[in-house]
Parts: sequence; structure tokens; C-alpha cells
Amino acid sequence: MKKRILLLLGLALTAAVAAADAATLVPPGNRHAEQPDIPGASSRRTQATNTTFQAKYRKVYALLQNDADLRGKIKQQAAAYGIDPIHIVGAIVGEHTYNVDAYDRLQTYYVKAISYLSSRLAFAYEGEDITDFVQRPEFKKCAGLTDSYDLWECREQVWNHAFRGKSVGGESFPNDRFGATFFQPYYAGQTFGLGQLNPLTALQMSDLVHKVSGLPKLDVADPNGVYKTIMDPDLTLPYVAATIRKSIDAYESIAGLDISGNPGLTATLYNVGNPEQRAEALKAENDKRRAAGEPEKLPEENYYGWLVNDKLSELKALF
Repeated sequence: MKKRILLLLGLALTAAVAAADAATLVPPGNRHAEQPDIPGASSRRTQATNTTFQAKYRKVYALLQNDADLRGKIKQQAAAYGIDPIHIVGAIVGEHTYNVDAYDRLQTYYVKAISYLSSRLAFAYEGEDITDFVQRPEFKKCAGLTDSYDLWECREQVWNHAFRGKSVGGESFPNDRFGATFFQPYYAGQTFGLGQLNPLTALQMSDLVHKVSGLPKLDVADPNGVYKTIMDPDLTLPYVAATIRKSIDAYESIAGLDISGNPGLTATLYNVGNPEQRAEALKAENDKRRAAGEPEKLPEENYYGWLVNDKLSELKALF
């Protein structure tokens, strides 16, 4: 009897500790009553193609609604990465509403993927290949990192601190993102495929996708292979799921916030990127707020995530 009481007390203590350490659950829905401003570039791109955001939303929704196989693939990848399928749907819908139009049929993405095998692509800036660029001494601190996410995150930070908008050794570098400078062989800011991934994000997620899905690791020296992966729905969906999983984990482990029940927030992070840095900034702000006796601040959706939460009941109906 005494042993049983001690066991129960031990279990109760463990549960209490777990509860104390548990992340704060961020409630569903939008924090903003009205949609935040949509960037001018997105509006201009949509106007230039003689369409509207609503028309683009209906088009991508129709693609999802009419293709049971695609919905099945989304559910399969969501299960593999331990997330709700609605997070993947939110990312796809947001990208094709505010970035580029969805194709009418999934088959078109497969055809596009094959076309990249015959293209001559390079990840380079002003003739310097990225594989040579990251050998510069400024990147020495990244040399010991083996995980693809940590490695490319480190390299991106080095770019921001040592090269972006600066002159190094008499060579001037643009005040632009690492991904836009080296990883967009067609034009800056271009993303591709069903998930509208950029090559840098795919390279970051390579090890996680290899571990969970068993896909071959991406090689930065093989841009064609990276682009084929981005364009092929069967290959890109695991990367979409991994990117979302990384955002959820970052906010829980760093900021103590569970965003897994708010697809608008995961869609926002899918859109803006750098979840760990954003989680660290929010944690720092909440540490100050708690010290001042103020309530903690919850993460907020942007225009892109706002749409996902606003259309949530309609998107959930797909499944």
C-alpha cells in the first residue's frame, strides 16, 4: 500500500512538472480583426496577370477540391511529420493566393519538374558559385555543423552580418537576402512548385526530410536536382511538411508557445521564414513583459496567415 501511494505521488509530481513546463497553447483564430496590409509587390503581381486575390484563392481551392489523390498525399505527409493536414493546405493556399496562380492540374507540376533536368542552372553570384563562396574565411564558424538546417542557417547569418549590403575585399554585395542573391537563377524572389519553396529552404530541410521520409539528401552543387525536388509534388510535399514542423518546434522549444492549433500562424511563418529568430525575439519580449508584470504577447498572423484562419472552415471541409 505504501509503495502504491509513493508511486502515485511520484506520478502526480511528474505530471505537475510536465504541466509547469508545458508550452502555452496559442488559441485558434486571428488576433487582428481586419486583414493586415498586403504588400504592394503581391498586389502589383496579381494586377499584372489581370486577376484578383479572390480568383486566385478559388483556383487553388478548386485544385485541392477536385484532386482526391493530392489530398491523400497531403494527409500522408502530414501524418509522417506529426502535423494536421490543414497546415500544409494553409501554406499552399496562401502561396498561390498571394504569390503565383496555381496550375489547373497537378500533372502540370510533374511536367515542369522534368523540364528542370534539362536546364543549365547555377547557384552563384557574379560568376562565383555558392560552393566556392562558402569557403571564404567568414564562414569558418559554420564548418563544424553537420545538420543541414543548422549549417545553412549559420551561413545565412554570416551573409547577413558580413556581406549583405557591404563591401568585402573591394567587392560590393547587394543588400538583399541570401536566398535571393545566390539561389534564384531565374530572377530574385522566385519560388517554385506546389509549395512555392525556395531552394535555400529546401537545402535547410534536407536532413530532416531524409530522416523522416527517406528521400536522398539535396546537394547544393546540383541545382537541377534541387529544383526538380521543389517542382515534383511527390518530393516537395515532405519539404513543406518539414518546414511547418520546424516552425512549430521552434516556437515551442524557444518561446514556450504551442502554435500547432493555429494554421494561420504556421502559414505566416511559412511565408516570412526564419522561425527560430522570430521565436527568440518573441521570447525576449515576453521575458521583459513578465518582469514588468505584463501579460505575455502571443504571436500574430500576417496578411497571408489571416486569410488561412479566415477561410479555415472552408479549408477544413476539404478533409
